[in-house]
Amino acid sequence: MRTALVIGTGLIGTSAALALAARGVVVHLTDHDPEQARTAAALGAGTDEAPEGPVDLAIVAAPPAHVAATLADAMRRGVARGYLDVASVKGGPRRELEALGLDLTSYIGTHPMSGREKSGPLAATGDLFEGRPWVLTPTRDTDTEVLNLALELVSHCRAVPVVMDADAHDRAVALVSHMPHLVSSMVAARLEHAEESAVRLCGQGIRDVTRIAASDPRMWIDILSANPGPVADLLADVSADLDETVQALRALQSSDEAKRGEGATGIGEVLRRGNAGQVRVPGKHGSAPRTYEVVAVLIDDQPGQLARIFADAGMAGVNIEDVRIEHATGQQAGLVQLMVEPKAVPVLGAALRERGWALRQ
Repeated sequence: MRTALVIGTGLIGTSAALALAARGVVVHLTDHDPEQARTAAALGAGTDEAPEGPVDLAIVAAPPAHVAATLADAMRRGVARGYLDVASVKGGPRRELEALGLDLTSYIGTHPMSGREKSGPLAATGDLFEGRPWVLTPTRDTDTEVLNLALELVSHCRAVPVVMDADAHDRAVALVSHMPHLVSSMVAARLEHAEESAVRLCGQGIRDVTRIAASDPRMWIDILSANPGPVADLLADVSADLDETVQALRALQSSDEAKRGEGATGIGEVLRRGNAGQVRVPGKHGSAPRTYEVVAVLIDDQPGQLARIFADAGMAGVNIEDVRIEHATGQQAGLVQLMVEPKAVPVLGAALRERGWALRQ
């Protein structure tokens, strides 16, 4: 691939453009808002000048509701040898293109499984997709050259290609992305009118659960409008679990010992099923989940503290697998939880103490 046209310079489009430009691909940028395209170009994602002729690959990074129309326009104008989109829903856009009577041999649907709560070109990074799954949904009609162009894009972005059927993809993302986002939003909504004294007690648990609720509502309305059926089916199952959980909690309030026992059993079953599901979540780089241990370090809320910790861990020869930060309520201090291999705990603990860090047991 020598040339590409990115249509839509939001987070995903600009991030893909940055990755391609960094690997020597000449990238042309366009957006319904020319200012966004100029911003992406200023970031080094390419040029907002139109290509002189057809490019090798056109990447449509428009909202799901506009993907088919944007693709149809680009294909009719013949702007590229191959076309793909990066929308989070795959079945609907393809059916719309088929209904328009377009030749889809030059098209493949794709979806990079990566993102951020922030949107727009200023939130983009060239490593956004690194190590993340990138779904490809070819059909029997997809031209081999187009599939190869898509695989080249995924390689340039250092993502991991995953081939799926379009409708199977839509059911999968409803489970692992769309439904969890709505659940996160519903939990976060409980905080909107909560007492300030309660909100000040928020810890890492509530931050973890509500993090994705910070995303742009307009973007998510577009996404959910393109995949409502599978998401509604999953939420119906969650609703049934909620009803049973509420009944179990009410039973725990009973003065009847037998009912309290039934309630405890019901709650225990929900928690057990949660454990069973959680262990199936892939670990680092998509590998099987692994068990890490925590080294907890007390820090002051000052610039450079995290950099010092990571540098000290590196000098000790310890790889930090993951990190969480919990800020102390009402204090300029916090707790950094470093996740490491179990065998690295004594090594890291000793090294950090030697360098003056205070560890929490």
